[in-house]
Parts: sequence; structure tokens; C-alpha cells
Amino acid sequence: MKASQFFISTLKEAPADAEVVSHKLMTRAGLIKKLGAGIYNYMPMGLRVIRKVEAIVREEMNRAGAVELTMPVVQPAELWQETGRFEKMGPELLRIQDRHGRDFVVQPTSEEVITDIARQELKSYKQLPKNFYQIQTKFRDERRPRFGLMRGREFIMKDAYSFDRDQAAAKASYQVMAAAYRRIFDRFGLTYRAVAADSGAIGGDLSEEFQVIAATGEDAIVYCPQSDYAANMEKAEALAPTGPRGAATQALTKTATPGKSTCADVAALLAVPLNTTVKSLVLATDETNEAGEIVKTQVWLLLLRGDHDMNEIKVGKVPGLAGFRFATLGEIENHFGCKPGYLGPIGLKKPLKIVVDREVAVMADWICGANEVDFHITGVNWGRDLPEPDMVADLRNVVAGDRSPDGRGELAIERGIEVGHVFYLGTKYSKGMNATFLGDDGKPAFFEMGCYGIGVTRLPAAAIEQNHDERGIIWPDAIAPFTVVICPVGMDRSDAVKAAAEKLYADLLAAGVDVILDDRGERPGAMFADWELIGVPHRVTIGDKSLKEGVVEYQHRRDAAATKVAVADILARVKGRMVV
Repeated sequence: MKASQFFISTLKEAPADAEVVSHKLMTRAGLIKKLGAGIYNYMPMGLRVIRKVEAIVREEMNRAGAVELTMPVVQPAELWQETGRFEKMGPELLRIQDRHGRDFVVQPTSEEVITDIARQELKSYKQLPKNFYQIQTKFRDERRPRFGLMRGREFIMKDAYSFDRDQAAAKASYQVMAAAYRRIFDRFGLTYRAVAADSGAIGGDLSEEFQVIAATGEDAIVYCPQSDYAANMEKAEALAPTGPRGAATQALTKTATPGKSTCADVAALLAVPLNTTVKSLVLATDETNEAGEIVKTQVWLLLLRGDHDMNEIKVGKVPGLAGFRFATLGEIENHFGCKPGYLGPIGLKKPLKIVVDREVAVMADWICGANEVDFHITGVNWGRDLPEPDMVADLRNVVAGDRSPDGRGELAIERGIEVGHVFYLGTKYSKGMNATFLGDDGKPAFFEMGCYGIGVTRLPAAAIEQNHDERGIIWPDAIAPFTVVICPVGMDRSDAVKAAAEKLYADLLAAGVDVILDDRGERPGAMFADWELIGVPHRVTIGDKSLKEGVVEYQHRRDAAATKVAVADILARVKGRMVV
């Protein structure tokens, strides 16, 4: 490709609404152009990156035995009504009607449609296993689209769905996909972690997220540097403390804490460590009748150490707490006789269910609210001041330094951007849509399913968050819009420069290298700035002066300075630095 035939449109400044590095650089480098909130044009330079991502995904999915198809972006609501997701999914699902008043959705994902295909086409166990995938546009009506392609409303995703005869076969299909994803992300040339993820209502352990490591990532990734353990924050288990609970050494004392309603403020006032305080979180669960009316409400008190944060996913798995909500102010005052900020388990007005985090269960001489404004209680001890807790659970997010669940070291935490997810679905959708096949016993059975997604348009943004500097993007070779750029200086004024540039261009093309020749006649400073901003990983500069010395200049995007290379050796040098 020659630059004069391509479309290059770089900006000196990022738009005002660009918040993160990837959004700023993708806009400045001319990869994307905003059309509306969370909706972008993929400009020619950006589309080249997307197509390279798609090509790697497609090659590895095909290699793993998956079969490509394409499902409609606009889908009949009837299929989504079969699974209940038409009503349950909420406002992120864009619902529309045609001219006849029939309901449709703009697909955010395609479990219903692929299950409909399977129930029509896969009649016998002899046709299994089968894995269908598509690379297709999706739409999710984000309340607050932001960060460019990181959290847009329209995006491209690769979604795949496996169908198997039983759980054992489904787990084998899952492992095939998990291995394929590792090959895919290895080929992208990014630093990533595959982390165990929560399986939600399905249960089980077959769920992994693929996270690109980046300091700006929205997700916290938990891992053990001494082992292979890795999980997202929702999944990571906080082990119970080792050793017995300490003996009581303090008297139970009601202590004035005027205006101090947080654990941190109380600890500072009393000059004690924050980890000696206990926070009280009040939740509620509602029991409804068939009409959806609330017929009974149960209020719960959760006790966590003052320096720990509640993990909502873990709490939702405590028996009885599925579908919990935070209690209303009226419900709190009804049970505690006090407003939030001074709550505790001693002296309740009405009984409620108490769940204690594993850490709190072994604490002695701790501090909690006194259920009276401006007062806390110090020296609280189990057994003496409160009955032993009858419900103890892992309720918190882990913190750096906690013991690894595999027993092989301590946990560390880093930030990541989720770009892929593999997930065992079981029979959730096949049962919901009565999708069956005939087993080898001649009886109908529900398909065991898995689903596997990759954010195709999110991945370039994640790559930029991980790979950039003050001058612009630094693409890995595999997904760069162009792998090599030739920058001839004064090409329009020097036959020697033009001839050398054209020859190297032809040689690189012949060698199968994705190269662009910048024949626009730009000044060297402007030309170099463009390609550093765009992030092409390999640059060859050709000028009259260097040609007279029999050399050209090579510089990788990460190199601090250019290196002189003999003209005869430049092709080999470039190919030698490329990551295949």
C-alpha cells in the first residue's frame, strides 16, 4: 500500500470527551471517528487492525473445529421471550418494533438464535459435538457509553456456542475452546492472564475471563506470583484465618465518637488500627407471590472487618441471600433504632439474621456501632458479649497479601481489561427453548451448551492501553495496521531515494510483509510524528545522505534511536525483528 492511495487523517489534539489513552490515541491516529454516543465509524486505519484481529480469531476457531455462520443483528422477540430474557435483560437490550407492531431486539448476544438453529438442525447425538461461531455486530444500550471502543454501544464480537450430548462432552468442548483462546491471545502479542471467573446462576468452575493487563483496566485481577493461580475479584476466595481466636482482654465499653460515622474515622479518633473495627451492612430479601407482590421481607446484618469491602457476588451465594438488596432507611431504623453510621449487632430493637465474614468470626476486642448516634462500642468479644456466630461465610474482596487459595504463596492484585470469556452454560437455554436431540438410548435429551466470546473491537483499545508512550501507539506486529512503514526523505527530489524506496517496498511485498510506503512528500518531522502516533512497529528511513554511505536507517517503535543498516541487509534486518 502507498500512503498517497490510502487515507491518513491524524489530529494534534484529542477530542474533549476522550477520557482514556486508547480513546485519545485511536481518535488522534485516525482509527475511529465518533458518530454518536458510543457509536463509531471504523476508519480505514482502524479497520485494518480489526480485520487482523478477526483473521487470527477465525484461523484459530477453524483450527479448533468450530464452524462459522452469521446470525441476524435484528432478531424476533419471540425467541427471547422463550427464555424470559426479553423481559429480564433490562434497558441494555434494545427493543424495537417493525411497521406491523411486531417486537424485535437488536442483538447483544445470540444464545436464543443459535439454540433455535440447533433444535431445528441437530436431531441426533451422531451430529454432536458441534460448535458454531460468528464475528458479528452487537449492540448494548449502555446507560453511559464511555472510553471510546472500551465501553461503546455498538461493537463487533466473536461469539461461539458449543452443543454436546452430556456434561463430560461439554467440558471437553470447553477445554478445546479454552486452549484455542490461549493460542489466540498468544498470537495477539499482548500480556494477558486467563483468570477463573464466577459462573453465576449456572454454578460450577468452568468459567474463565481473558484479561489484557493494563494499569487503566476496570477489573481487578487476583493472582499468586508463586503459582499459576489467577481469578477475578468476584471469584477469588478469601481463606479463613489460621489459628484460634484471641482471648478477650478488654471490657465492653460504650465510647463516645461524636460525628465519626465511618470505621476509618472511628479508628483515627481512638488511635487504633482500622482492622480492629467491624462494619455493619444491612441487606434485605423479598419473598413475592405469583403476581410479583412482596409478601415477606427478611432483613440481614452482615459484619465485615472495617478495612475490607463486601463482595456482592459472594454475598449473593450465601443461602437465603440470592437477589438481595440494600435495606431501606426505614427498615434499618425499624431494626436498629438508629441511622446508618453507628450500627452494630448489640442491642437490636428487632431480631434479624446475622452473617459474619470469616475474618470477623475470629476477631477479639473489636469495635462496632452502639446503635446510638455518636457512640460506638469497644472491646466486643464473641461468646462473652454476643452469641457465637451461627452463619460464617466468605463475604469480602481479597486484598494483596492474603494467602493464595492454592496454598502456594500470597496474593497480588493488578488491573486488567476483559477481552474474552469462555463459559459453560449447561442446559439453561436448551431447557428454556425445549431444544433436544435423540440420544443413543433413543430418548430426547437437552443439549449441554457452552458459550465463548471475544471483544473484537474492544481488543485494539485494550492493546493500546497496554502499549503506548508519549508519542502514540505501539502496536504488536500481529495486529498493527501496517507492520512496516518506509519513510523516504525527499523522494520527490531524489531519483536515488525514490528508486531505493520503491525497491525495498517491492522486496517487502514479495516477502509477504504488510508494508506501506509514505510517498506523500511530507517533511521528515511531520512524517515521523504521524507514524509514531499511528504506531507502526517497524520504520525504515531512506535519505540521500545515508544512501551515499550505502546505508538506510531502521528503527523499531520501541527503540530510542535509529540504527544504520547496509542497504543490502535491510530486508533481513526488518524480517529478523518482526514477531511472527
